[in-house]
Amino acid sequence: MDVHLENITAYHPAREQDEVFALKNVSFQVKTGEHVAIIGPSGSGKTTLLQIVAAAMKPQSGVLSLGGINPWSISGGALRQLRQHLFYAPQIPPLPPRQRVVTSLSASRLGEMGLSKSILNLIYPQYSQDALNTLSLFDLNEKLWSRVDRLSGGERQRVGLAKILMSRADLWLVDEPLSALDPKRSRQAIQVLIAEAKKRGVTLIVTLHQVDVATKEFARVIGLQAGELAFDLPSADITKNILQDLYAQNEHEITQLETQLFHAE
Repeated sequence: MDVHLENITAYHPAREQDEVFALKNVSFQVKTGEHVAIIGPSGSGKTTLLQIVAAAMKPQSGVLSLGGINPWSISGGALRQLRQHLFYAPQIPPLPPRQRVVTSLSASRLGEMGLSKSILNLIYPQYSQDALNTLSLFDLNEKLWSRVDRLSGGERQRVGLAKILMSRADLWLVDEPLSALDPKRSRQAIQVLIAEAKKRGVTLIVTLHQVDVATKEFARVIGLQAGELAFDLPSADITKNILQDLYAQNEHEITQLETQLFHAE
């Protein structure tokens, strides 16, 4: 699915009265099957941008097109159908704590189950073999029948990523998927996402704080700064100076950036 944003301006979904825009006149296109990383300081608008693309919130102005369709110009029923082709994964995976992992993963396909099968899925998970195969990509085979509340933070985050792969969406929108993972698991997780997206022809947009991962694993990187597009470049063209300028206003994050760049060398 292709994505086209034209002059998107939007508030943060939890904004206070008179708060400034989270996004200001943001425009870019992502072709079907393309994989893009979005980076930028905290508060730069990355999560808001993903929610706009996921048609989860309507911008104040500008036009969003998903597969040639403006989601805010169609009926409610058509919008629900369009959303079935998207998968938005928030930073904290919405996994019910008392639910078993296999049930959470099978829930990624609720949209195609129908009411009776959806209810049955709570008792007898409908896609246990697919779930096991997906978990194996993240070295979590043995967690198939575990309860979510018995997983570590890193395991829960990897289960959240496995939910993406269990879906049959054409567009994956993934918000900060590596926050609970160590460097080795971070590389594995991103490489699995990219490999599976490539295999299926899925469009993949990921927000990241790990600049080294973004520039090494993605061919294209978009930088956001204070809600505006700072750059949209092939990763090979992104220099240390460009990155330092992007994070220059945040002393804590510029220190993190320098550490990441040092270890990446």
